[in-house]
Amino acid sequence: MLSRVANSLFWMARYIERAENIARFLEVNQHMALSVTVPIEQQWKPLVETSGEVEDFAARYGTPTAENVKRFLICDLESPNSILSCLEKARENARTVRETISQPMWEEINTFYLKLRDEDCHPNRQRQTLSNPDDLLKWIRRRSHTIHGMTNATMTHDEAFHIARLGRLLERADKTSRILDVKYYILLPGGRRGVGSPRDAVQWAALLKSASALQMYRREHGRIDPTDVAAFLLLDRHFPRSVRSCLIEAEHSLHKVTGKPLGEFSNRSEQLLGQLRAKLDFEDIKTMIREGLHETIDDLQQRINEIGRAVHVDLFALREEREAIRRAAEEREAAEEQEADERREATQAAQAIETETMTQRLGSMSQSLG
Repeated sequence: MLSRVANSLFWMARYIERAENIARFLEVNQHMALSVTVPIEQQWKPLVETSGEVEDFAARYGTPTAENVKRFLICDLESPNSILSCLEKARENARTVRETISQPMWEEINTFYLKLRDEDCHPNRQRQTLSNPDDLLKWIRRRSHTIHGMTNATMTHDEAFHIARLGRLLERADKTSRILDVKYYILLPGGRRGVGSPRDAVQWAALLKSASALQMYRREHGRIDPTDVAAFLLLDRHFPRSVRSCLIEAEHSLHKVTGKPLGEFSNRSEQLLGQLRAKLDFEDIKTMIREGLHETIDDLQQRINEIGRAVHVDLFALREEREAIRRAAEEREAAEEQEADERREATQAAQAIETETMTQRLGSMSQSLG
């Protein structure tokens, strides 16, 4: 398969999944905002931060009010991570590989984008849409599920299918962790006084519902407990939106593309994905919380992003580009190693000076006592 085609399939699926998950972010925030007594800015700013577009938002919108953030994340074509922008890019990628995907897939993706652009996000209807976007957000999730179902039902499960599936699963793993992180962003700055209260249970239920996980969680655990919720969304092996489940299935698709048996690796993307999947296989949620759940999730997201970059190098990049990327990575690693050596040397020098100073003081004390 041409690297251009593979790249388009990968990003077509990622952008559709991203649009769905932004809708999920907004849903969980809408539900939490009704029961969390924190300032408006503190409720909505985390969504801008998780999008990675803080400076752009500040320059064009200023204060992160509910209306501004919803417009920025739903209908703003200048925002690269808005739902409309994601669907525009998904449609463009799908258009370039129409000969590879099925006709029903193309028609659904095309209609999905055009309806959102020409109806819900049209300037004449945008204010009405954003004032109460619940129905729109549910519709976006359903359309994404429809495309997912069409992909499974109408596309041959060959290399092209598994490349698209790999993109969707990596995106889903990243965004499920971010949905969980939103809960901590909103509540922890105000302290833990409400943890375990009925209102806290409602908020965790809203979080699970936004990930379509509430019913499956109750089947598995019954009573809502924050530790169990975090474990279910991060470490559950069987729930299809958990981070661990996504990585297990992503690894399966990656090996289908490369032809390498599971448990072995022939490139960096297989190595990194296998290492992260194995880490979660033996991870313990209590340890993750003790070490700081936000910090653990942040590290997880960085590892998933690194896997995405490795997939690009191994599967999509041209030979010249691949070599350039690898040289840059080697130079970066060498620079980091040199910086670490310099820090060690500085630490050792400081320790030597401190030891010498202490020896001199002890010598002076001995002389004075003598």
